[in-house]
Amino acid sequence: MSTGSPLLADLIDALRCLPGVGAKTAQRMAFHVLERDRSGGRRLSERLALAVERIGNCTRCRTFSEEPVCALCANTSRDRSLLCIVETPVDQAAIEQATGFRGHYFVLLGRLSPLDGMGPKELGLDALAQRLGEGEVKELIAATNPTVEGEATAHLLAQLARAAGVRASRLAHGVPLGGELEFIDRGTLAHAFGGRQSLS
Repeated sequence: MSTGSPLLADLIDALRCLPGVGAKTAQRMAFHVLERDRSGGRRLSERLALAVERIGNCTRCRTFSEEPVCALCANTSRDRSLLCIVETPVDQAAIEQATGFRGHYFVLLGRLSPLDGMGPKELGLDALAQRLGEGEVKELIAATNPTVEGEATAHLLAQLARAAGVRASRLAHGVPLGGELEFIDRGTLAHAFGGRQSLS
């Protein structure tokens, strides 16, 4: 993109590393910061540099953390017998905010996808197997996404749990609350129908 300024062109190109940000959006962001909010741009650059430098992964659950062990793992009031496995820190935050779950987490930082170079090693499954082998965890909750890769990952998680003598469960998938059957896609409806539960 020709801007007349190599530095501006570099800024626009750098902004494109963000998901969903194409050339036009990156250009709009760069122009906004330079035209209207240079102090906000300085604050953003400082915080971004600090975050990239100081935020790593929790040694216990692999979520983002500034400390070796994150606040959730260090919280002694949480139930250590329940371990929820999620694909990303975003998924972990969603469960934390939307449910009353009081157990612990393990963040895979991806899902099984050999084409993308994501195998058991990259997902930290050796560390997970070791954790399951400690004997504290009684139930593993596979909270992977309902995609082909997510289902394959959940299947592998169930195998790991069985090998450690740990009960494995899967998040329910199906008709969303407030949804109408005529508007639900066929795959979701078939999954919901197959996973129906008895009414008491």
